[in-house]
Amino acid sequence: MPDAAVPPLRRAVDAQGAGLAPLRWPLEALWAQLEPLRPGLSVEALVETDSTSTRLLERARSGDSAPCLLVAERQTAGRGRLGRTWFSDTTSSSTADGLGSLTFSLGLTLAPADWSGLSLAVGVALAEALHPGVRLKWPNDLWLTDEMTPDKPGRKLGGVLIETVALPDGGRYAVIGVGLNLARPAAQHEITQATAGWREIEPLARAPELLARLAPPLLVALGVFEQQGFAAFAKRFAARDALAGRPVQTTDPDAERGVADGVDARGALRVRTERGEERLIGSGEVSVRPC
Repeated sequence: MPDAAVPPLRRAVDAQGAGLAPLRWPLEALWAQLEPLRPGLSVEALVETDSTSTRLLERARSGDSAPCLLVAERQTAGRGRLGRTWFSDTTSSSTADGLGSLTFSLGLTLAPADWSGLSLAVGVALAEALHPGVRLKWPNDLWLTDEMTPDKPGRKLGGVLIETVALPDGGRYAVIGVGLNLARPAAQHEITQATAGWREIEPLARAPELLARLAPPLLVALGVFEQQGFAAFAKRFAARDALAGRPVQTTDPDAERGVADGVDARGALRVRTERGEERLIGSGEVSVRPC
């Protein structure tokens, strides 16, 4: 459990517990914003760790299920969907904070009647807090659209990964991991899609201010989702759906190619196949990319 002698807003350590994270993280101000939305929440900053989500999942498995927002300046083993590695530039010499990405995880107990569509609801909250040009690529990517090429769906700006742990009392602890490129990642062999950086929109953007901008609406959205489910986000997702009406290819053998046609009431992707049939693709079943 958290050390009772250490106020939650000041629990800022590096991965080895050897020192405080740089003071650029306004933990006290951020905690004052967030704690009323989720009483008992702690806010922590790490200099370096393997994965913020891994750290929170391990805590929950060991009995510490207190709500926590955990941000890391550098992640050495960030994870994406379907076991992929999350690649992002961790340093940037062009800004005062010296950071090329924002990586954080939010862990808390949730008890929605239906978990379906949670990643879409999280994406909606983040996109709306960022910019009208941010679109959502089902099921968990943030894409930045290009005004000069409106015929293209966009480039990957960030992603969401949601993992849960069963608690002894029968509840579940959810960890929402978020990675957002501030600088555009350098080309790597493992990166197979076009990427974007938030500083293309806001050249002077700094990670601490961006975290303070994203965390409150994310917490609010999780509360709404817990009470109302995906229904409260369906129209908002549709307004930012990057795939709607676009040809896609999937790994579902019954819908290898087709046209994306929005999502159903539970957030499953609708695909109109080349045979004219409608297929519903559930999160975790396939990888979907524009053709």
